[in-house]
Amino acid sequence: MTDYYNAFEMSPVPDPAEDGPAPEPHRGIYAMPAFLTIPTADLETSTRFWLEGLGFIDLFSVPGQLVHLRRWAFQDVLLVPGEQAPAASALTVSFACVQSQIPQVAAACEEILPGCTSGPRQTPWNTTDLEITTPERARVVLTAARPFDPDSQQARSIHEMGIRHPDE
Repeated sequence: MTDYYNAFEMSPVPDPAEDGPAPEPHRGIYAMPAFLTIPTADLETSTRFWLEGLGFIDLFSVPGQLVHLRRWAFQDVLLVPGEQAPAASALTVSFACVQSQIPQVAAACEEILPGCTSGPRQTPWNTTDLEITTPERARVVLTAARPFDPDSQQARSIHEMGIRHPDE
């Protein structure tokens, strides 16, 4: 992995910190490099869950046809009318967040749709992940980087995979 370089300045994700602030929702209009389209049988219920539970904003809507949701830059979701999935998908979509958002989102989602969260759990790649199953049965993971400790087992494991910390 020696051809890679530090390009963190391109990302809206803040440096990992236990008490790091989350960026404000991004309200700019840009050519979206990627986005998720989720069909829903109940646009109103789905919109409420994504706004009040997951912390997205309604960037704009076309009543009865489309709700364009966003959190940070490059975290776009389009809710569209469609058939309800028969079961939760095996696929997941992950969105970056900060550590302080994990318990808040878990509580908000559980209040709206009890039993919809799993975790949080610590990963070997130094994140805290919360899995949420939305009303449309989409599997969403909010993932927050933990502060990097160069002397930790996670740092050694990441280094053994060939990934170098940007400061190396």
